[in-house]
Amino acid sequence: MQYNAVTEDQIKLFEVLIGKSYVIKGKEDMQPYAKDNTEDLEYYPEVVLRPGNTLEVSGILRYCNEHLIPVTARGAGTGLSGGALPVSGGVSLSMDRFNRIIHIDERNFQVNVEPGVINETLQNAVKEKGLFYPPDPASKGSCFLGGNIAHSSGGPKAVKYGTTRDYVLNLEVVLANGDIIETGANTLKYSTGYNLTHLMIGSEGTLGIVTRIVFKLIPMPQNTFLMLATFPSPEQACEAVNGIFLAGANPSACEFIEPEGFKLAAAMLNVNFKIATGVEAYLLIEVDGNDLASLMTECENINEVLNAHGTLDVLFAETAEQKEYFWKLRRSIGEATKHNNVYKEEDTVVPRAELPELFKGVKEIGKRYGFRTVCYGHAGDGNLHVNILKDNLSNEFWNTGLDAAIIEIFELCKKLKGTISGEHGIGLVQKKFMPVMMPPHHLELMRKIKEAFDPNFILNPGKIF
Repeated sequence: MQYNAVTEDQIKLFEVLIGKSYVIKGKEDMQPYAKDNTEDLEYYPEVVLRPGNTLEVSGILRYCNEHLIPVTARGAGTGLSGGALPVSGGVSLSMDRFNRIIHIDERNFQVNVEPGVINETLQNAVKEKGLFYPPDPASKGSCFLGGNIAHSSGGPKAVKYGTTRDYVLNLEVVLANGDIIETGANTLKYSTGYNLTHLMIGSEGTLGIVTRIVFKLIPMPQNTFLMLATFPSPEQACEAVNGIFLAGANPSACEFIEPEGFKLAAAMLNVNFKIATGVEAYLLIEVDGNDLASLMTECENINEVLNAHGTLDVLFAETAEQKEYFWKLRRSIGEATKHNNVYKEEDTVVPRAELPELFKGVKEIGKRYGFRTVCYGHAGDGNLHVNILKDNLSNEFWNTGLDAAIIEIFELCKKLKGTISGEHGIGLVQKKFMPVMMPPHHLELMRKIKEAFDPNFILNPGKIF
């Protein structure tokens, strides 16, 4: 697709439309919008627009569609697949001013919210009402809900409560031509034609721009218990995960961490975390609910499973501060890995029982190709984040030869009935691997859906396909 450059006259028009102070131009001022958290990639837009309401978004898209100007939606920039990078230039559409929690409906357990609200801000607001919004990505303290919608983000609590997709009832969306639609209804059931709500979730801004979200909520569990278990081998830890569920337990989180992950996080946070001799893997397990006696029984049952799978030690977090300490370490691993090294992160996911086979295969592939990995992730739902470290690998291998190894990892995922992304999305960096998972006719069907929503291909071009 041949796009048109943004002219000075068009920038002045945008200034009239949304206000001069909400139009950003000049390379230095636009630098934060040229990057996200994906590796070291950098793509500059021609102009950054910060609309403040749905009608302004509609006007921008209508104009850009008519003049073939590409538009890339921008949230908090915490993405890991390059989804917010304006690879074709054009407009970077920042949604940071869409930051209102419009209404918490306590009677219906719903919340009406804008996409620029930070995930944790929403969680805290509904918690004050005794309500719970479970999806909690590692970046929950900074990521926007719109970005969570774009990738159907998950997080540790997805194992019990599901991902973002499971909480969206309705979306207000601006289409590429400026039309405004609601994708569903504010109801728990919906069987009225095609479900456009679920089509939008995970579409990475390629089908429309979300300007309002209606989430369902659930009651806030009153109590949590947290356990940190150590194992002499990663395989034993992975096997224990499925054993926990086979024993009838229903943890609210079940995280797998290699010792190197905790080591990197502790160094970045400058805290003292000692890795005992012989420890080769950790499981961080949380249970939640309202009945203390039932939770204690569940913890005891989980402890029996852990012992049966060769755990070296099980530490119970005894205070809220200790719980927060362990969770902060866990949530910091991704950032710490990036802080310490050049890396590529693969968001692999397989059926839970296949996790030991996936981990074993990743390590074997790394050994054959000569690279080191740090693995961690949401073991309870089979989602393993594989961080490939550059270390002393040559630039030539890193930029060209590594793809063959990544393809082998993804082929293993497919063999195990998994897929190549559980929550990070495809975006820019994973699109070349889509043919590993999907035959040409499957990809062509997706392209036709894209064309139906966005016939001029102005929305987030260069992503997914």
